[in-house]
Amino acid sequence: MVSLSGVRVVLCRPSHPGNIGAAARAMKTMGLADLRLVAPEKHPAPEAQWLAANALDVLQGSRVHASLAEAISDCVAAFALSARPREWSPQVLDVRTAAARALGLGGKVAFVFGTERAGLENDEVFACQYLVHIPANPTSSSLNLAQAVQVVAYELFMAAGSVPARQRKGRAATVEDLDGLYAHLEQAAVGSGFLDPQSGSRLRERWRRLFSRLELEREEVNILRGLLNALQDPRPK
Repeated sequence: MVSLSGVRVVLCRPSHPGNIGAAARAMKTMGLADLRLVAPEKHPAPEAQWLAANALDVLQGSRVHASLAEAISDCVAAFALSARPREWSPQVLDVRTAAARALGLGGKVAFVFGTERAGLENDEVFACQYLVHIPANPTSSSLNLAQAVQVVAYELFMAAGSVPARQRKGRAATVEDLDGLYAHLEQAAVGSGFLDPQSGSRLRERWRRLFSRLELEREEVNILRGLLNALQDPRPK
């Protein structure tokens, strides 16, 4: 069975503390323990403790972050949960496929959930490498936050028993590594005149989608950035 210790649940801007506690309980029942909160409206709160039941250790061990980027920077991939399709998004997976993919990556991964009112914002979705949906009744597809966490936790638990452990030859690139590459690409594209920042181009979204389909290693990111450096500052002939 693949270990679930590298799986992180990230709740972005949760407004109801009861959902935080219920999410902790959902995680505990499926063997997950790493809970992160991004800018929660009310935390800590007694409502969270009431609904956490026997998962107080998960709740009390949760960490609060100021931004999503901070919460997922050391992960090799982040999976954004959304019931709404996005015109521009990373590659889309159903939750069962996403669970198997996450456990097969061989590093820390995060499943990211949005606020109860409106879900994830577009920039939060694009901070992730995958967009995940939970198949449901098309006329009523939106789940409560804690319910969505429970479904994802269950799929991860089931996938852990069937996904073979993976041994990478090289160290996987983290979200922080990829964000550095994206920033470097933008700098090079703007500096060369290839990208006009005021043009409304979707180039930034396109290269994020492109690299989200690959499982880059840190050395490969360094090669790409080294190439960009050489193109930006070529040696004299």
